[in-house]
Amino acid sequence: MAVSQSRSRRVTGAAVLAIVLAQWFGTSLWFSPSGAVDGLSAWLGATPAQFGWLIAATQIGFICGTLLSAATGIADRFPPERIFIVSSLIGAGLNFVWTLGPSDLALVWISRFLVGISLAGIYPMGMKMIVKRAQAKSGQALAWLVAMLTLGTAMPQLLSAVGASLPWQSIMWGSSALAVLGSVLIAMISGRGASISGSGAARASAASAPSTTPRAAGEPALRRLFRDRMFRAAVFGYAGHMWELYAFWAVVPTLVIAAVDEKSDSTGLATTSFLVIAAGVAGCVLGGIIGRRTGGAAVAAVALAGSGLMCLVYPLLPDVGPILVAALALWGFLVIADSPQFSDLAARYAPAELTGTGLTVMNSLGFAVSVISIVVLQSLIVDFGAVAVWLLLPGPVLGLLAMRPLMLGRRAPRLDPGERSRPR
Repeated sequence: MAVSQSRSRRVTGAAVLAIVLAQWFGTSLWFSPSGAVDGLSAWLGATPAQFGWLIAATQIGFICGTLLSAATGIADRFPPERIFIVSSLIGAGLNFVWTLGPSDLALVWISRFLVGISLAGIYPMGMKMIVKRAQAKSGQALAWLVAMLTLGTAMPQLLSAVGASLPWQSIMWGSSALAVLGSVLIAMISGRGASISGSGAARASAASAPSTTPRAAGEPALRRLFRDRMFRAAVFGYAGHMWELYAFWAVVPTLVIAAVDEKSDSTGLATTSFLVIAAGVAGCVLGGIIGRRTGGAAVAAVALAGSGLMCLVYPLLPDVGPILVAALALWGFLVIADSPQFSDLAARYAPAELTGTGLTVMNSLGFAVSVISIVVLQSLIVDFGAVAVWLLLPGPVLGLLAMRPLMLGRRAPRLDPGERSRPR
């Protein structure tokens, strides 16, 4: 029995590692244009504003893809591994094919929009696979998953810092190759779910079987999800977090330039920006470790309150470069640490057979909110400087208010069938 449990833990660990790496590789499609900004802009003859909308195309596509998935229930009709593999391959092809065509901004925008739709089958499905396998450790495993997404966000700044001399097409092709590699990793573990933790078959069945309760029969999935107060608290807390997160990441280079010295070399500025964003990797991992002891809601609340406090005080700090950079790094550490905890909470409080749909609709709402804050903050920071970041403060404040039921602990999280039957 001990040997069997040890083997099960090893299999689970290997599967979680594969999912985390595949998520990193797959989501490299998301940020690849940012790593090729100069060459791609020159090829397209695009202004900075036009290039900004090119980046927004992926966000908008992701929102549309998650809305489509939530409305049709695709995320819970098919195995998440299959959706991830197909989405990664389609996204890789879409990200590759337009680089061989003519220089047409509209064509590239449409291609990037479709890449965003494909990402709706990558990011949420990676979370669902983690929840399915890691169970009691899902919060910590999701922390690693989001840490890889954070690292992917920071990668364009690192590429700029090292001064990569490759042609811009190579960066796009490289991200497509990584997405294909991610699909291969998931294909390698896709047939092994039944052997994980001794009850994988039961969990897989529960995740795909329709509800048989009279109240749930014929009831729309979204209504079932949002009827639950705890699920609503997790989703709306996440939305407050997302109002701040991507808008902050978007203006990090601008804030770094103002904090360090506008005359500093571009390599130093890019390196500092990379470190500020990449600090979130440590935030995610440490939050996952602490969350296992204190609970995910507590970690999410502390991180959300901390990032909100940094948002409030940053414009009031003395104009001293090292102080401002340290404050930005702390902000970068806190601003993403709550994200995996919100995902874990939403998965735990969603009905077992609607886990994928619940995570997908949460992502859709969060990213829709982020598009608004990004666009508004980008326009305000040029005229108002650092004080414009106060625009982000309502996100943490409203998010903390929304998640009050989670902090009060009105109801214990749902346990999956395997955990219900396990001796304690």
